[in-house]
Amino acid sequence: MSQTGSQATRKLTRENLMSLEQYDQARSEFRAAVMAHKLHRRVAIGPHVTLYFEDALTMRYQVQEMLRAERIFDAQGIEDEIAAYNPLIPDGHNWKATLMVEYEQETERRSALTRLVGIETRVWVCVAGFGRVWAIADEDLDRASPDKTSSVHFLRFELEPAMTRAVKSGAAISIGVDHPAYSHSVETLPEEVRAALAGDIIG
Repeated sequence: MSQTGSQATRKLTRENLMSLEQYDQARSEFRAAVMAHKLHRRVAIGPHVTLYFEDALTMRYQVQEMLRAERIFDAQGIEDEIAAYNPLIPDGHNWKATLMVEYEQETERRSALTRLVGIETRVWVCVAGFGRVWAIADEDLDRASPDKTSSVHFLRFELEPAMTRAVKSGAAISIGVDHPAYSHSVETLPEEVRAALAGDIIG
């Protein structure tokens, strides 16, 4: 279920969504397609940090799931959900991602979130031939406190025009975290992931 850049960046409207009844019937097949789509949009950075790059399809899935869970069928409620998730769809000149800090044990996770304060702004992407682009984090709401970060953050990586043109031409992409308590990187993204990210931008 690949998408062109324009499709991947297109914002959601009510016309893009299924009714609750339609979604109930299509959910299993739709969910399987979205999970397959997400495989090439996931980047593990070291053992405990994962980026999930979002696009119109992943956000459509989130909205449909939220409408289903909350049994929202009125027009205003649907518009409110669309308004909440549309900002997480890339705009053609940036990448947007959900950052997950993942530890299996609750006590270990709690300790790590104390050590990792500020990690959300220490995530970077780099297009070959250019400098690092640092994440802009949590523009919708503050998810951290001075003594503890959150296990979930929403990030935006804003690209210069020359970077988007380079990505469209096949330039390699690296991604990493540079934090005093956590420093890991992926020097070259697999081609299928690179291609998915290239589809999120307009060159």
